[in-house]
Amino acid sequence: MSKKVVIVDYQMSNLFSVVRAIEQIGFTPIVSSSPKEIAIADALILPGVGAFKAAMENLEKLALVAPIKAFIESGKPFMGVCLGLQLLFERSDEFGQHKGLGVIKGAVKKFEPSEGGKEKIPQINWNIIESKSNTWKNTPLMHLKEEAFMYFVHSYYVVPTEQEVVLSRTPYCGIEYCSSIKQNNIFATQFHPEKSGELGLEIYKNWLS
Repeated sequence: MSKKVVIVDYQMSNLFSVVRAIEQIGFTPIVSSSPKEIAIADALILPGVGAFKAAMENLEKLALVAPIKAFIESGKPFMGVCLGLQLLFERSDEFGQHKGLGVIKGAVKKFEPSEGGKEKIPQINWNIIESKSNTWKNTPLMHLKEEAFMYFVHSYYVVPTEQEVVLSRTPYCGIEYCSSIKQNNIFATQFHPEKSGELGLEIYKNWLS
C-alpha cells in the first residue's frame, strides 16, 4: 500500500514544486490544512517561504500547531523545507523575537555580511552542502557526494543548541551554517530539494523509502 504523504498548506508557500517533486518519485501527495489529514498521514512535509512570525500566526490560526507536534511525537517521518526547518526551532530573531514550534533546541539568526565580503542577502543561489564530521549513512542524504550543490533562497539560518542534530553545513557570509538537520524521525533542510534537480529528488526518495 502506498504511503499517504501529506503536505501542510498554511498559506505560506508555493506548494506546486513540492507536489510535483513527490509525484515524480511515484507518490500522490495530499495538500491539506486539516488536522485530521495530518493525524492519519504516513509522512508529513512542512514547506514554506516568507516571514517566521506570519507563518507561526497562520499555523495557530489554522489550529495546526498541536497536530504537527503530535505527528512528530508519533515517530512517523517528518520533513521540513526552508521556512519549515526554521519553524521547528524555539525562536527566531526575524523582525523581533518570535516563538517557534520548539521541537528543536536553538534559534534562527540573520546572515550578516562578512568583512569585505560580497555576498548578497538573501542568499538566492546554488551552494554546496558538506558533511564535515557527520556521516550521511542511513539518512535522506545518503548516496550524495560531499559538496553536492543544492538550491537556497533565504536570509536567515538556524543555530541548533545541540550540534548532534546538524546533518550538513554550508559556507556563506564567512560562516559555515547548519543547512540540514536530523533528529530521530525529523529531517529538515534549509535548501529546496524540489528545486535541486535529480539530487533533490533523490533526497525525497530516500526520505520516503
